[in-house]
Amino acid sequence: MLIDTHSHIYVEEFMNESDEVVQRALENRVEKIILPNIDSSSIDPMLKLTDSYPNNCFPTIGLHPASVNADFHKELEIMESWLKRRKFVAIGEIGMDLYWDKTFHGEQADAFSLQLRWAVEYQLPVIIHIRNAFDEVFEILEERNSNVLRGVFHSFTGTVDQALKAIGMGFYIGVNGIVTFKNAGVDKVISSLKPENLLLETDSPYLAPIPFRGKRNESSFLVHIAQKIADIHSVSVDEIKWITTKNAIELFKL
Repeated sequence: MLIDTHSHIYVEEFMNESDEVVQRALENRVEKIILPNIDSSSIDPMLKLTDSYPNNCFPTIGLHPASVNADFHKELEIMESWLKRRKFVAIGEIGMDLYWDKTFHGEQADAFSLQLRWAVEYQLPVIIHIRNAFDEVFEILEERNSNVLRGVFHSFTGTVDQALKAIGMGFYIGVNGIVTFKNAGVDKVISSLKPENLLLETDSPYLAPIPFRGKRNESSFLVHIAQKIADIHSVSVDEIKWITTKNAIELFKL
């Protein structure tokens, strides 16, 4: 089977279609889907989908860096209240995003650091979002100086050296549809990494892989990402499915 370790199939883009999307995933042997949270507004639809498919959909809790603003403490209070009363498989999606706007740079760093502390306290892995902020993220991870932190660098677009540094710190590299994009360069990075260090993800509804690029992404498309990685490493797609599924089961304790 396959495991989509990052999919937002509970958002508005899938309004009234979530059942069909889950069924298409199951038909393509994508039998488990990790649902990363975004902010307080996404918790209810995420948990509703989880409750409808408790054996297939697994929620995480966290505040996305793009949702961090001057009032981020109020959002984090909501996240922590849920963390205390319900089971989640990870803290996420958290991290830093300085691509469009650096206004809340400091707030993003504070929110990220606090949520890493939750991960240690609750012994949960973290799903880390990074855009234009690898140095900042590595600095905060090193400040935490915790040998129990584990997780995934989601939607990885960094260099080989950055990937190896993340792996050395106990993290997996999340690979999605970008690996199929001709000029993205992610395929060259992945060719330098062992499949044992990778997780598969779609980041639905974004970043649909070729041949669906530009369309709404969904978890059933994960098969195309698995095939691309198999081609890069010149191994069978079944081998990639087996290795990455094992990685996901171990990380998220599925």
